[in-house]
Amino acid sequence: MLVAYYNLKVPLAIFKREKEIARSLEFDGLYISEQPAEDDINGHWDKLVISTKSFPVNYWDKFVKKRVREKYSETYDFDAISNLLGMDKGSAFSQEEEPSGIWGVITSMDWKYQVWKAGVTITDNAFLYNTWYFTFSVMGNFNFFFFAAHLLDIAVGFKTLRTILQSVTHNGKQLVLTVMLLTIIVYIYTVIAFNFFRKFYVQEEDEEVDQKCHNMLTCFVFHLYKGVRAGGGIGDEIEPPDGDDYETWRILFDITFFFFVIVILLAIIQGLIIDAFGELRDQLQSVVDDMESNCFICGIGKDYFDKVPHGFDTHVQKEHNLANYMFFLMHLINKPDTEYTGQETYVWEFYQKRCWDFFPVGDCFRKQYEDELMGGTS
Repeated sequence: MLVAYYNLKVPLAIFKREKEIARSLEFDGLYISEQPAEDDINGHWDKLVISTKSFPVNYWDKFVKKRVREKYSETYDFDAISNLLGMDKGSAFSQEEEPSGIWGVITSMDWKYQVWKAGVTITDNAFLYNTWYFTFSVMGNFNFFFFAAHLLDIAVGFKTLRTILQSVTHNGKQLVLTVMLLTIIVYIYTVIAFNFFRKFYVQEEDEEVDQKCHNMLTCFVFHLYKGVRAGGGIGDEIEPPDGDDYETWRILFDITFFFFVIVILLAIIQGLIIDAFGELRDQLQSVVDDMESNCFICGIGKDYFDKVPHGFDTHVQKEHNLANYMFFLMHLINKPDTEYTGQETYVWEFYQKRCWDFFPVGDCFRKQYEDELMGGTS
């Protein structure tokens, strides 16, 4: 399983990552005209690989570094770009004479690229999921209890259930920071309770004294476990302050805990998850609606083609089939540019610029035929 994953799935993940880096370099000038954001961990990690002699390995375009240097050298320093990309002035990449033997194999290996590749692999969601699945499979051989975890694979197999899982991780950073803030607020209330309201946390049942706040650790755990889960806050879990000298301050303590922790922070956490789910659901639905009501290639609506029976289905399956366009682009990628026809050269030049004007937006054979008929009639 691990061997198959490494040879089949890892190259695909590396290809996607190399493609993103190559396109960001060429079209956005990333690392040249602009730098990734401070919190963009992937962006800073990817900077490690662009100066390696191996990059790109899986991505088909091996001359992307050369084009990037030619494109930006007129505006930015030529030597700085060459150093950034790991290129010499006279050649595409810096070359060193490789010693022979086992030592030659070790020293010739691009360790910098291998480290980057390992980092991309172990942080890939698919890799983490398969590792988790494999681990529980092994543990299940010792105790059948662990096989129950494999039932969660149902959530991955259905798109609707995957959306529910993604709603938790979609706003992951905001969610983690909000939970951290919740923990800090609860700790502040723990400090106040430990110093002023500790006597309210002592409960007696059957002549047994149960102290919930006899030290800071137990007091904090009690607030975090009982106070956050209680519908009315920490006041529902401790003795009431009726007639006590600190009654007014206890009431203020209970109300503010309920307001800040239960009403605000827990509502924010729930709102982040619910809003993320709604956003992801709307995105998926908008894509489905657009694909079902408009042609992806020309953008003409379904109503125009359905003037005849099954007109839209015939159009997207035969006239403007997306698979045919993808096949044509792959044909250009694998065909030597010296053998291009005039039409292929025209499309390839646009594709090199990531300009999609060669797509017949707003036009199709049926519309051209109708226009010709209208012109002949007039």
